[in-house]
Amino acid sequence: MDLAWYAVLGLFFASYLVLAGYDYGVGLLLARGVGPDGRREALTALGPFFLGNEVWLVAAMGILFGAFPLLEGELLAGCYPAVVGALVGVILVTVGVQLRSRPDDERIRARWDRVVMIGSALAALGWGVLLAALLQGVPLQADGHVAGVTHLVTPFAAAAGLAMVALVAVHGATFLTVRLSAEAAAVVGRTARRLVPVALTAVALATVVGLLSARVHDAVQRPAVAVLLPVLLVVALLAARAALARRRPGWALVATGAALALPVVLVGAALWPYVLVSTTDPDASLRVADAAASAPTLRLLGWVALPLLPALLGFQAMCWWVFRGRTDGRAPVYW
Repeated sequence: MDLAWYAVLGLFFASYLVLAGYDYGVGLLLARGVGPDGRREALTALGPFFLGNEVWLVAAMGILFGAFPLLEGELLAGCYPAVVGALVGVILVTVGVQLRSRPDDERIRARWDRVVMIGSALAALGWGVLLAALLQGVPLQADGHVAGVTHLVTPFAAAAGLAMVALVAVHGATFLTVRLSAEAAAVVGRTARRLVPVALTAVALATVVGLLSARVHDAVQRPAVAVLLPVLLVVALLAARAALARRRPGWALVATGAALALPVVLVGAALWPYVLVSTTDPDASLRVADAAASAPTLRLLGWVALPLLPALLGFQAMCWWVFRGRTDGRAPVYW
């Protein structure tokens, strides 16, 4: 049962990154990717999906608290700066998007746009660093507590965080090619294609740093799975660029979404059967089975989580169906 809940936790968090990832990607593009005149249209394209995407994070955190209480305590304590940074970013994006449209002063709107950009960067960077911390291990002591937060300040964590920012930017630009008017989509499509090599470079850098990191070598339990991660990321990004070049934005969005889901899935698989690998005391490493709540608690949570998943999926499907057109009212060409 602990394996099933571990998979459910990964599913919810991966879904959050895929769906909220284009929120943050659009936020990053407010800097230059869409230009001053396109910011309102970009946020309008995002509007129907924005708040619903954040629900997946709330659900993932609920599963973490309920199904893996021991992991929740040590993960949030040991990766406190990364988690807090990401959550501050989420709050800044939410506040900025909601308040930028209130004033009529363009200067005030520009300030809120900067808040959204900063929040988007913080959210993407924070979640990337958190995944990197899991993959390279944490200083888990014999008493079961993580010692300090210096493990977050490593070259691999920095490279992984920047790679996540690059992946989110590509995902956001690709989302806009699906939702914006045809003329604006053509412009942002060129931006998306230019961002793919940037993301490939960031992934390559994180891969090289990871291969040279003794921490990563010691923490990874399944090296073949870990090596598969950058390979599949490259494949997904190249597939997205090919789809954009052929004017198939729907397939491109699927590919960039896969690129954001892959780190969650493969990091979890690479660490199995552990969820936290200790870099200081191998015997202190935390197994998934030990981190999970008792069987009666998991069964009780199942009555809540099982209806929640189809409800969230149904809501997302409904949103995409109702708002499947472009912002100018024209039907989209997804595939």
